[in-house]
Amino acid sequence: MIQSMTQGNPLKLIILFSIPIMLGNLFQQVYILSDLYILGHYLGLHALAVAGAMTPVFVMTIMFATGFTNGLCVITAQRFGANDICSVRKSFSGGILLTAILCIGVMISLNLMMDTILHKMNVPADIYDDSKRFLTILSYSLFATLFYNYLAGIMRALGDSRTPLYFLIFASLLNIAINVPLIAYFHWDVTGAALGTGVAQTVSALLCVCFLFWRFPILRLKQKDWRLNFSFLLEHLKIAVPMSIQFSVIGIGVIIIQSICNSFGTDTIAAFASAGRIEQIMTMPLFSLGMALTTYSAQNYGGRYIRRIRQGVLQCFLFSGTISFIMAIIAYHFGEDLAGIFLNHPSEFVLNQAAGYIKITTLFYFFLSMIFVFRQVLQGMGYPMLPLISGIVELVMRGFAAWYLSVAYGYIGICYASPIAWIGGAMIVTVGYFIIIRRFKVSLFGKLDQKSPVPNQVRG
Repeated sequence: MIQSMTQGNPLKLIILFSIPIMLGNLFQQVYILSDLYILGHYLGLHALAVAGAMTPVFVMTIMFATGFTNGLCVITAQRFGANDICSVRKSFSGGILLTAILCIGVMISLNLMMDTILHKMNVPADIYDDSKRFLTILSYSLFATLFYNYLAGIMRALGDSRTPLYFLIFASLLNIAINVPLIAYFHWDVTGAALGTGVAQTVSALLCVCFLFWRFPILRLKQKDWRLNFSFLLEHLKIAVPMSIQFSVIGIGVIIIQSICNSFGTDTIAAFASAGRIEQIMTMPLFSLGMALTTYSAQNYGGRYIRRIRQGVLQCFLFSGTISFIMAIIAYHFGEDLAGIFLNHPSEFVLNQAAGYIKITTLFYFFLSMIFVFRQVLQGMGYPMLPLISGIVELVMRGFAAWYLSVAYGYIGICYASPIAWIGGAMIVTVGYFIIIRRFKVSLFGKLDQKSPVPNQVRG
């Protein structure tokens, strides 16, 4: 189960590690996609619009929390790469405490700000009440969702990307098994979809807890591991807080686009929601490679194998660039067929809008691949500020483009907002990576098992 990524071929390790992550992300999307499919086919466009309008809010909340938990796991991975098992356990116990505090704060904040969020997003009156009920039920499952994300992150930090996948597969199937009867036969509309998702997330979190303590002996905490070390917790927070802000900033950008899109009416909301899900699936390999690179770079940074990091980044960049080109061709030529998957007998207007978004954004997937590679390696090495700046640049560019272009060109203008943001964000992290890596003064080629000292000016 536990695997060190400080030895072996970099690209092979990263690809093999990323495959379970990609499959896990795919099944995590099944939570949302199955809801959209079932709602759209059994209850119609109204229910699909509810899920589509509220999904960005819930996703943004999860992104904020996931950024935080991923930041906690960076320290764990670095200590594991340095073979400091005592610090691994202390990092784990501290992460549990910080994740619990985060869960409570996010749940309370989301419920207190519910009406404000819905109004700011311009949710149409005809779906307002259903949207509020849908989001409220989902908020109650946040505790399970966030703890699953943290525990899955811990497993990946120790080199195991397969175990979280198994639990997600089971939970995804359970989600479908609950949703179909609740929606199709008991007519619970969006309530059934939200409830099914919550139950499935809770089961996956519980399974994760049980298996982790059974099969990961180094994580069996002792009383001394629970002694608070505030300087060590602060070390976690220095990475986790910027990462959570960076993740949430990107999520806010998505909400801004969704809120502008909501002003175009229910049909456009449904089209945009369908196209957005297709984009998530098409770019999933790029995201998964980036996630694998985070663990790879964190472990090797902890072990001081800087040349291995450089080699892994170069190989990942070339590989992900090739994948982005292939995904763009597929999405561009089959955009209309893909868009129709989540729409039940869509009108020509809805189908054209969904396909239009897909065909525009696919042309810019290469810049998105750059973001995933260089942002994730910087985070794995413990340098979260540049990814945060990149996220802020993305937010500003996405928000301005969505507002300005939607006024000038309507819905088509919205479709160009994300690509413009990707270009800006990619430039920041790419240039930032090369500036930081040059300070190590480690050549690209040479022995990969040679340790390199970290100069004071580049220490995290």
